[in-house]
Amino acid sequence: MAFILTVGFTAFLPASANAAGQSIRVNPVSGISPDFIKGADVSMLKQIEISGGKFYDQGLEKDCLQILKDHGVNWVRLRIWNNPNGAGGGNNDEARTLELAARAKTLGLKVLLDFHYSDFWADPSKQNKPAAWARDSGARLQQDVYAFTGKVIQDMKKQGTMPDMVQIGNEISNGMLWPDGQLFGAGAGGYAGLAGLLEQGIKAVRDNDPAKTVKIMIHLANGGDNALYRSFFDELIHHQQVTDFDVIGLSYYPYWHGTLAQLKANMNDISARYNKDVVVAETAYGFTLKDADKEKNLFGPNEEFVGGYRGSVQGQATAVRDVMAAVAQVPNGRGLGIFYWEPDWIPVEGAGWKTGEGDGWDNQAMFDFKGNVLPSLDVFRRVSESGVPEQSVIKSLYPVNLKVKVGQAPELPKFVNAVYSDDSIKPVAVKWDDTNVAGFDAPGEYTLHGSVEGANGDAVAAINVVDQVNLVKNPGFETGGLAEWTVQGDAGAVNTVQSSGDVHSGKSALHYWADKAFHFTASQTVTGLKNGKYVLTAWAQGGGGEKSLQLFASDYGGEKLTARITDDGWNHWHQYVIKDISVTNGQCTVGFDNDANAGNWGTLDDVELYAE
Repeated sequence: MAFILTVGFTAFLPASANAAGQSIRVNPVSGISPDFIKGADVSMLKQIEISGGKFYDQGLEKDCLQILKDHGVNWVRLRIWNNPNGAGGGNNDEARTLELAARAKTLGLKVLLDFHYSDFWADPSKQNKPAAWARDSGARLQQDVYAFTGKVIQDMKKQGTMPDMVQIGNEISNGMLWPDGQLFGAGAGGYAGLAGLLEQGIKAVRDNDPAKTVKIMIHLANGGDNALYRSFFDELIHHQQVTDFDVIGLSYYPYWHGTLAQLKANMNDISARYNKDVVVAETAYGFTLKDADKEKNLFGPNEEFVGGYRGSVQGQATAVRDVMAAVAQVPNGRGLGIFYWEPDWIPVEGAGWKTGEGDGWDNQAMFDFKGNVLPSLDVFRRVSESGVPEQSVIKSLYPVNLKVKVGQAPELPKFVNAVYSDDSIKPVAVKWDDTNVAGFDAPGEYTLHGSVEGANGDAVAAINVVDQVNLVKNPGFETGGLAEWTVQGDAGAVNTVQSSGDVHSGKSALHYWADKAFHFTASQTVTGLKNGKYVLTAWAQGGGGEKSLQLFASDYGGEKLTARITDDGWNHWHQYVIKDISVTNGQCTVGFDNDANAGNWGTLDDVELYAE
């Protein structure tokens, strides 16, 4: 690359985690329905309470559900696992689900029941059968779904807590109850297998609710991905004839699932195309960048950058308000509402995502780390208030950081990120002061200024002029996907990904996965090098377990050099380095070699080659 550009995350101090006393602004949402769903998934609540967690409103200890209701929440969402058997993550078996449903109904809250059909977490990356059903398939597995679903609905009905909505499966973008109901992968049952299972879950609900008072939802992840939703529901509805459901549920986390405009376009399209209502079944945002325990948070500086809002109480409120507005504006009243995922998940020992583990969600709760309600929770109430919307103004500008080679003029961006008074972050056009190459003829730190319309202060570019410069093209896989890279071998296992947890910096990374054993190399040859010593570095994260995964340098005039990559978990990034690459022929091939087992996955990012 000729230069390196980054957006500085150091422009602002992290928002305080003790933020209960802050004031926020929330613009009303025009035309929002009086019965708009303002929901909260509180499946962790009982485990938090058992572990000693307490909740406070204006200094007074109260029931968390009462606090949620007082601040505008009118629905709860409850996940149900078949037999978690102490696995943690809420231990959401039927008994716990019935208890939470009874508490919610007593307060007048409506209930969305979320069947995972698993003993533990089910999402697009895993949809494991319950242990009791492990050997079942075909008609037997379909009967399992019917019987379990029917029993839970009957038990809820008996205790007077009939759910108001039921979702058959959780984030089933690649099906459920693998492999029978899996869409893609080894031994996958495909859409036909999934359809048979969904139909039995739907039938169990309808048989116990002949008046059809309970709405039925089919829920996918990646709410901004219209192609996913079209391909899934075209096949499910038009080819498999699964039509007896009412709602399409979408997960939409702004830092993982695309822009708000993409969410809007998707909801508008699918609600009309399939004649179904839509609900954002999961969303959330951080109120701080701080972390309360040893479990790494899923929301951090990169998520703040990608998500489009500051990690602050105000930013959290604005993010949720904007998602509600997007749903409320779906044509023909098809947008029913949203559910905020686990606003109750405060950091309490014993209430981790898994027994013995911590809470990676503590900075996305709507209570501070001590259980005090945050002002952002009022977003649920205040979106329905009357009043004139307040126009947001630019509050500050993110700095731009550039690294260029001596004697080279920096390629300045046409836009910089501005923080507005509602803590939204948006790109704005900038006009930079004139620059010339002569001004950067020696190593050092330089500063350039620019003007932005509506901003009180200047835009600032900090320019680091160095002899060292990254010689790899498209080093972060940001330009045209895999442009400049050559993939050999099982190229179908390789693509680029934009999910922030899978990206080290920027917005993209090289991703690999396949449902069978695979082997590939991804490389590029850097030419025009001066002979001498070079250093190669790269970042990696993933599930681990590959037969051999290496960073390598070759074709430079010496023996192939490698650095073994050993991954140890999602979002656990490690840098790998190869030093003393003695180039004698003016070139060097750099890249990755991966000999992997079926199901191995990971991402690779930020490759650098520079002269020592």
